[in-house]
Amino acid sequence: MVESFDVVLPAWVGPEVALWPAEVTAAERRMELVLDLARRNVLEKTGGPFAAAVFTCDTGRVVAVGVNRVVACNCSSAHAEVVALSLAQRRLGVYDLGGEGLPRHELVVNWRPCAMCFGALLWSGIRQLTIAGSGPELETLTGFDEGPIHPEWRRELASRGIGLSEDVCRREAVELFRWFAESGSEVYNPRREPQPSPSSRSMP
Repeated sequence: MVESFDVVLPAWVGPEVALWPAEVTAAERRMELVLDLARRNVLEKTGGPFAAAVFTCDTGRVVAVGVNRVVACNCSSAHAEVVALSLAQRRLGVYDLGGEGLPRHELVVNWRPCAMCFGALLWSGIRQLTIAGSGPELETLTGFDEGPIHPEWRRELASRGIGLSEDVCRREAVELFRWFAESGSEVYNPRREPQPSPSSRSMP
């Protein structure tokens, strides 16, 4: 019986993040770095076009990053957000990133989290969520299934004291999804209804 599992970042991530500034204060720059990780994850064939990073809100110090590792690790929950949050918690030795005595932490993601990752961030202790966008473009362009998102998801964040910044580098994120769709890369949704080919989809 298997009694443990591992989700490991690709070998290229560490050297890439080592080139980042020690502190990234501008929201746009944080998102640009996350978008760079998402694009390279596809180029390196190490996962889907998704990345996330946990920063300290005040100083912009990177605590942990994550990229999509579902196929590589045979783990359906290995989404970028879950990976980043888990590595941040492991690094700090806590299960609650909003615990007493800790700085406020921000999760930066290159689109609104899916149904699973939204739940994960609610319980992670994150105090700020920054996303590139929240519309249908991700699913329309790529064919990924984001699951049933709560219709009042913004209110659910606010009720838990989690701040939200939207549409940070939105155009760049949509272009990344369009590029991914045209690349012919794998979309791992075997039980989703068949999607039209990228050329026949309505491009926003």
